[in-house]
Amino acid sequence: MALSNTVIAAINFVAMLLSIPIIAAGIWLSTQIDNSCVKLLQWPVIAIGIVILVVALAGFVGAFWRIPWLLLFYLVAMFVLILLLATLVIFIFAVTNSGSAHLAPSRAYLEYQLEDYSGWLRRRVEGSYKWDKIKMCLSSTTACAELNQTYKLAQDFFNSRLSPLQSGCCKPPTKCGFTFVNPTYWISPISITEDPDCVLWSNEQTQLCYSCSSCKAGLLANLRREWRKADLILVVTLVALICVYTMGCYAFRNAKTDELFRRYKQGYT
Repeated sequence: MALSNTVIAAINFVAMLLSIPIIAAGIWLSTQIDNSCVKLLQWPVIAIGIVILVVALAGFVGAFWRIPWLLLFYLVAMFVLILLLATLVIFIFAVTNSGSAHLAPSRAYLEYQLEDYSGWLRRRVEGSYKWDKIKMCLSSTTACAELNQTYKLAQDFFNSRLSPLQSGCCKPPTKCGFTFVNPTYWISPISITEDPDCVLWSNEQTQLCYSCSSCKAGLLANLRREWRKADLILVVTLVALICVYTMGCYAFRNAKTDELFRRYKQGYT
């Protein structure tokens, strides 16, 4: 029995360690400009990671100090958490499954359209109340200002690999035909009616294209890219957790079987 409890404690310790990449994924998301402004995924991920850590710790204590009810709590709670994590993994994959970039003529950077993304993601940025708060947050960052320090010549800028957020929010859409002065200052539009975003562009550095649909699309493209990276971490951790949980159940069953056999032998003798 003591050996079985030691094995269960070791398994639960591994489960505690597996909570670390989940929490780290949530913290990493919270440090990204777009996620810090939208605040959708990072806190659920961090919360699940912390709860897994607490439940695994309870299982470790229950096994190490031989507290059966704590072990039973661990088995039930961890099963529920695995289901929640699996649901989150599937949800992230579903809402980020759609989304694409579009080539701009004579440009290395890509451009983005809002209708390419899932309805659930679009609803997070549509509506003036939601977007006004996000826009204020984005405009307070250095994402666009950094471009002016990096690119002085038009051709260098046109050959650059901008992030989706920079492409959508820091410059007007290419089809509007604005003339480059610097990455965040453009003049003389050729076709201001080509796209509704053309009339929304402003050379005011706190405005730029933050009110444009292209900015919303660039934000969602950034979110999609980062969420899929986080989802990969969650998938790997989920598989490892399932393996650890299965071994824990097997060890717990063996421990209970050994205990019953020991009691039977004592009663028989």
